[in-house]
Order: sequence, then structure tokens, then C-alpha cells
Amino acid sequence: MLIVMDKEATPAQIEVVVDKIGALGYLAQPMPGGERVAIAVLKNPGPVDPALFLDLPGVMQAIPVTRAYKLVSREVQREDTLISLPGLELGRGRFVVMAGPCAVESEVQALTIAARVKAAGARIFRGGAFKPRTSPYSNQGLGKAGLKILKKVRDETGLLIITEAVDGDSLKLVSEYADIVQLGARNMQNFSLLRRAGRCGKPVLLKRGMNATLEEWLMAAEYIMSEGNSQIILCERGIRAIGEHVRNLLDLAMVPVVHRETHLPIVVDPSHAAGRRDLVPPLARAAVAAGCDGLLIEVHHEPEKAISDGAQSLYPDQFAALMQEIQALRPGGWK
Repeated sequence: MLIVMDKEATPAQIEVVVDKIGALGYLAQPMPGGERVAIAVLKNPGPVDPALFLDLPGVMQAIPVTRAYKLVSREVQREDTLISLPGLELGRGRFVVMAGPCAVESEVQALTIAARVKAAGARIFRGGAFKPRTSPYSNQGLGKAGLKILKKVRDETGLLIITEAVDGDSLKLVSEYADIVQLGARNMQNFSLLRRAGRCGKPVLLKRGMNATLEEWLMAAEYIMSEGNSQIILCERGIRAIGEHVRNLLDLAMVPVVHRETHLPIVVDPSHAAGRRDLVPPLARAAVAAGCDGLLIEVHHEPEKAISDGAQSLYPDQFAALMQEIQALRPGGWK
């Protein structure tokens, strides 16, 4: 249930509603809005009687919420969430491109690529310091040394930083260095990590799991938001494909469906879906046409030497050409 307070409701009246929810054994989650406060009722095992709240001073409405995912539901919040970053916003028509290598390999590599993607119009630099790999013998990333390189990229180029956390220890470190914490497909249902991410104090990009349904994905976001973090970006990166024509099957239908079901922004990662360089630009253009709020693209100046995912990484010149194509698809540009 969502309890909507009158715009003239006092803090004391809001507190009475919160206390009433707690006395019933439920959890109250106040959600301040532009004109009024709404209070979500959580952890209720079944429907809640609206009459319990409608007579309380300051209460305007008591609205049943039909979705299992409550806080992220469009029923609870009609207005799109705006992701606020240092000097940058994402969502509500603000389109942002995040670009960089799959993995941070060296300071020279990161700074070289960062300069090229910034020149082409990217606003956020992506690069993995911690790499969850299918094989335990594959490169696992530079760890804290990679985070220090990412910090230098931000200091020297002004690009914001997004990088992945793979467990509780890395989440703590990533939260100190990054502007956005990424949680990968393998961790979409790592519920203890989701809860920690909800308390990390940074925006979180949550990738869709390789076999996840819409409800499973949004319930994962609900874990993060239930801990108090509303700054969540969803990322469609493809699901298990039949055949070998692509690495993963990019589900572009998710873009309009997510916009219908939730107030959270959605970005698309065509690189991990394609698995091959030649398919990244057309998939990226299709994602933009579908109405996504941003793109996450792998770029490498020497992809043939990349320690991971070189085959799906665009050359800088290809990325620059793609950015021009995106600008033509968006009347407001890509900045």
C-alpha cells in the first residue's frame, strides 16, 4: 500500500502514520516528493485495509499496490527517477553514454582510451578493476590498483567512473573510488550484496541476470531500494541465446516495458549482448530508437591485445562514428 499525505501535512502527522504502520508490524518507507510525502507500507504479508489510515490527520489517499515490487513500481512513483551525479544527470530525457575497456589493464591503457571516448562525447568511463570470470584461471582484474588508475582517469579527464563490485569487500572499495557502483549479471540475485549496495551511498547500476524475468530483475532492484537507495539504473545486457550468432540475446522489448513498469531509468549494454564488434553499432542504434536512457559500450584502442572481451570492443574511431549516429537518432543529442 502507498499512503499519500496531503501537501500541507506536518512532520508530526507523517510521524503518526509511520508509527501506525510500525504498530501493525509492517515497515514504513517515507518517500518525499516534489509537493507531498508518500509512505510505502512494506513487509505486509497480505492486503492492508485502507480504512486504517484514511481517518488519520494529513492522509489524502491510501492506494493499494498490486505489484510484488513496490518501491520501484510505477504505481508507487509516477515520476521518473533522476540519477544525480557530480555535474551530470541521467534519466528524464538526459541520455548518457558510458564507455571504456572491459578491464583496466594499465594506467597508459586507461588514460589513452579515456581521452578518446571523452573526445567522442562519452561522459562516464567504464572499466573493470574486479572481474568475475567464468574460469578461475582467467584474469580477475587489478583490484585496488585498478581503482587507483580509475581515480587518475577521473582526475585527469573529468570523466565520471563506473566499475563493478563482485562481493562485500570489493563493494566497500568501489564505493570509495567510483561514482556509480555496477552489479553484474552474475550477482543480480546475490541478495546480501544487493542489500549492502542499498547502503553504499552511491548510485547503483544493476545488470539483468542471464536468465532473469522482468519480475526477478525488478525484485532485485527492490532489495537495493528497500535499504534506502533510490538511485538505481537498470541495465539490459542480453539473456541466454539459442545458437552462436551472438553472445547473448539482446531483449530490446525490455526498454519500453521497463519504462511502463518502473520509474527507474534503463540503459543498454550492446557489447555484452553482441560478443562481436560488428554487431555493437546496429544494436546500439536499435536501443536508442527503443528509448533507452543511455548506453554502456566497450572501447579499446588495441582490442587485439585486450586481456578480456577484445572481440566485442569498438576501436575509438568506430565509437566516434557511432556517437555521431546516436546524435542523429536523438533530437536532443546524446549529452
